[in-house]
Amino acid sequence: MVGSANLNIMIKAARKAGRSLVKDFREVENLQVSMKGAGDFVSKADIAAEAILKEELLGARPTYGWLGEEGGGQAGEDPTRRWIVDPLDGTTNFLHGLPHWAISIALEHKGKIVSGVIYDPAKDEMFFAEKGEGAWMNDTRIRVSGRHRMIESIFATGLPFGGRSDLPATLQDLARIMPTCAGVRRWGSAALDLAYVAAGRYEGYWERRLNAWDVAAGIIIVKEAGGFVQAINPEGSVLEDGEVICSNEPIFDQFSKVIRG
Repeated sequence: MVGSANLNIMIKAARKAGRSLVKDFREVENLQVSMKGAGDFVSKADIAAEAILKEELLGARPTYGWLGEEGGGQAGEDPTRRWIVDPLDGTTNFLHGLPHWAISIALEHKGKIVSGVIYDPAKDEMFFAEKGEGAWMNDTRIRVSGRHRMIESIFATGLPFGGRSDLPATLQDLARIMPTCAGVRRWGSAALDLAYVAAGRYEGYWERRLNAWDVAAGIIIVKEAGGFVQAINPEGSVLEDGEVICSNEPIFDQFSKVIRG
């Protein structure tokens, strides 16, 4: 696929930050025995990756706004366009030497996500999409799964940690969905969960208490792969409410009914 200038800027930035993170990931594997040392190291790796992304993206488009996990938000001269960036989605995996984490970059135009890139440097898998142009993984067009039956389907979610208040709701979700499906996975990266739905690896995904940078790129990649994406509250907004439910079309109604209770 030959993408737009903006998409090519996003892919280039993701690859550059990815090289930095892979180098740091090799180091952090040697620091696993020291929680303090590894934690400090990962924080620096995360911040360094965001600095690379900011330099590349705002260097190429200096008038755009910015929303990043580490650096927060800033308005641009162009109020209609904004980069939404997570330099390291899956930080806990990174900290533990688990090769499942990603860089997520989205471009928002007039409140709508128009381009998205999710890059998994450890596996060299680049998921990307632009509005109206389909979804891709490296050089291959991707589509959501074609499965029609819940009992044959695998779903992904996030599990609350550290005593978060949404644990009871998540346990209720699991109690409802696990008897109806082929399995539930929790791999620790919301961006890659969305990318995997787009690629047909999961049939669906849901999660609460997310941030805009966790899901912005994944929203358009799933949609362009033929999937359905909504907030768990059907009247809500994924980006504003920080919750998402998505799947292929054949099972969306049944899946969403189970999750929404």
